Amino acid sequence: MACIGKLRLVRPAASIAGRASRGNTSRARQIGGTDMAVTKDAIQAALERGHTIDITTTGRRSGEPRRLEIVFHNIDGRIYISGTPYPGKRRWLLNLEADPHFTFHLKGKTRADLPAVARVIEDEAERREVLPYIARAWKRDDLDRMVRYSPLIEVTFDPR
Repeated sequence: MACIGKLRLVRPAASIAGRASRGNTSRARQIGGTDMAVTKDAIQAALERGHTIDITTTGRRSGEPRRLEIVFHNIDGRIYISGTPYPGKRRWLLNLEADPHFTFHLKGKTRADLPAVARVIEDEAERREVLPYIARAWKRDDLDRMVRYSPLIEVTFDPR
């Protein structure tokens, strides 16, 4: 069904005859960047095990959105984000220390942009409780180094 030589202007339904579209609103609505066709059950299922996501933080100096790819982990129903050990603090962690509100972007089969709040975990005892699970997932054997240098946050979802 090729349309060679003919171009058709497609307008948003709301702009036709100056009236709002009635359309099928039961299928999908945009609320807070999340497609409502993505159900809470699908989001819960996507959060059950860790995988690659994006997060968007607010730049602590610029105030601009900063998006990066990272991995999350579900440990006993709690969501954590960590990183490989490195002596310096990552920019994303510094941004979250300045403003803990961020967007947790699910990718893959289930896509959703979830408003979230970060709690930076600096307490050594709590880090020693959480990081062994992450070290095992990454097949790492340098737990002491991870406890000392890996960024670690707990994520809670903000219903904003």
